[in-house]
Amino acid sequence: MAGRGTPATALLDKQRVAHTLHSYEHDPRHESYGLEAAEALGLVPGRVFKTLVAEVDGKLAVGVVPVTGQLDLKGLAAALKGKKAKMAVVADAERATGYVAGGISPLGQKKRLPVVLDESALQFETMFCSAGRRGLEVEITPAELVRLTNAVVARISA
Repeated sequence: MAGRGTPATALLDKQRVAHTLHSYEHDPRHESYGLEAAEALGLVPGRVFKTLVAEVDGKLAVGVVPVTGQLDLKGLAAALKGKKAKMAVVADAERATGYVAGGISPLGQKKRLPVVLDESALQFETMFCSAGRRGLEVEITPAELVRLTNAVVARISA
């Protein structure tokens, strides 16, 4: 596992959370990081989640939704008791999280942002999300992701 560590994996190890890392060769020509992960790992796409950074009432927040869906900005704002949400500028998302787009993890972010997990994750025993870099996914229980990120669970996928 040398060279695969990220702030997300360091957090999981430090907290002694049961998880499994899954790596694959990232293809920079692929149009969707999340769908690429599902295809490369042979997973049902609805079980793989993408981490999207948005602004809710001017403050950054994270929505974690299935790669097959879109982030419902109104749903995200409502889950965080806000009025209006819009997608964050990529550079702002990267600066706040410490990760690059396509590899942003809800775990181990440089600046801890509010997290909302789409309720569809609860139907799975384990789910997959970015482990902090392109080509590396972490398999974790939805309950552990909620606990580690203090996530709100709500319907935020359209």
